[in-house]
Amino acid sequence: QLQLVESGGGLVQPGGSLRLSCAASGFTLDHYAVGWFRQAPGKAREGVSCISSTDGSTYYTHSVKGRFTISRDNAKNTVYLQMNSLKPEDTAVYYCAADASAYVCSGDSLYHGMNYWGKGTLVTVSS
Repeated sequence: QLQLVESGGGLVQPGGSLRLSCAASGFTLDHYAVGWFRQAPGKAREGVSCISSTDGSTYYTHSVKGRFTISRDNAKNTVYLQMNSLKPEDTAVYYCAADASAYVCSGDSLYHGMNYWGKGTLVTVSS
């Protein structure tokens, strides 16, 4: 059974950091593009970042550039999202998703219709 499980969310003060993890089971994640998405209450889902399955290209939405970093640990079959300098507007449920297509993630785009999704982890940035 193909499964993605997010972890690492929690409550953090503005300016703080969190590292989210997306662990895969049932498939080898390094063959897949992986994206991070978020949805804040009352707002549409937003694509945050992705890492491609081919050349390791990464994408970041404008609001997180310079603050968030996506990375892979193939030995652990896990993708991470390091989030620094967090702001209250980063508060949301964060989801990871994976897709075997080479076209869902590039250096300048992230496709929302990925095949496999986790259930999400809540990030709250508040003082």
